Amino acid sequence: MQYIKLRDLTVSAIGLGCMGMSHIYTGHKQPDKDSIRTIHRALELGVTHFDSAEIYGPYKNEVLLGKALKGRRGQVVLTSKFGMISHAGNARPLDSSAANIRAAVEGSLARLDTDYIDLYYQHRVDKSVPIEDVIGTLKELITEGKIRHIGLSEAGPDTIGRANAVHPITALQSEYSLWTRDGDDGILELLKELGIGFVPYSPLGRGLLTGKIRSLDQLDKDDWRLSNPRFMNGALEKNLLVLKEVEAVAEAAGATLSQVALAWLLSKSDDWSPIPGTIRISHLEEDLLAVDVKLSSEQIMALDKVTQPVGDHHTAAQMKLFDRENSLTDKCRD
Repeated sequence: MQYIKLRDLTVSAIGLGCMGMSHIYTGHKQPDKDSIRTIHRALELGVTHFDSAEIYGPYKNEVLLGKALKGRRGQVVLTSKFGMISHAGNARPLDSSAANIRAAVEGSLARLDTDYIDLYYQHRVDKSVPIEDVIGTLKELITEGKIRHIGLSEAGPDTIGRANAVHPITALQSEYSLWTRDGDDGILELLKELGIGFVPYSPLGRGLLTGKIRSLDQLDKDDWRLSNPRFMNGALEKNLLVLKEVEAVAEAAGATLSQVALAWLLSKSDDWSPIPGTIRISHLEEDLLAVDVKLSSEQIMALDKVTQPVGDHHTAAQMKLFDRENSLTDKCRD
């Protein structure tokens, strides 16, 4: 394993996104003991970056991680997220009020069986609460020793800049992959300017970029991907054809599709830590070998230009929760 810094927080170059072990994907109902074996194998292979959130389950994923990491807390960087569950029972989908943040962190600490969370993210930007107030509350939690670093997820440039002015933001977590390039709107440049690390989630396109999903029949009936535009209405079949461009690079590089997709991300910056998710040890081992894949400049250029998939990466309703109304690209157009 190799290691990088998200601002001043050292993590493994590839982390483990743990959501799928407890939430919305095929296989999330597997026995905890099997998921714990996968987490322990990740530790053996040098992974230190483990990602969760209170909404995963909800709550089940944090409990799982707490069990898996008991007695190993000092070996890992533990992350979680707040704001998509209202502990006050508010009807609105997002709640980043001070009272809710404090209720959320206490619950997460208990479930994770820890005294502190290394990196605590606002899961989605709550536009009803000024980001300065949100970061102010998180600063208090740092002073109290309950969290150590502050992160944002799917935040736009205005929010990132205002948040970082109150307290240094350690990392932005957003979806980014060969097939999802939202950060190219100027956000990635802003992160570099401000010294903020980047954590790409769904770096394997929710399994599409692995080449292992060939039919919707492979997915359980309650798998969230069945409602995702890239899997619906014939999109999967079309995207498998588009995938052949990545397959050609993988064959030339002597690597698997997953490894090439992750190696491409690692080639972009020395302060990115993608967090692919899996429930299987074999897939974990395959993914982590991406740190040894060396892509040529020609291969990187070919991957930069791959045809983008059919369908957006979220539904229109889900995209409304993304803080993208004031992207740098839009500002330039104005």
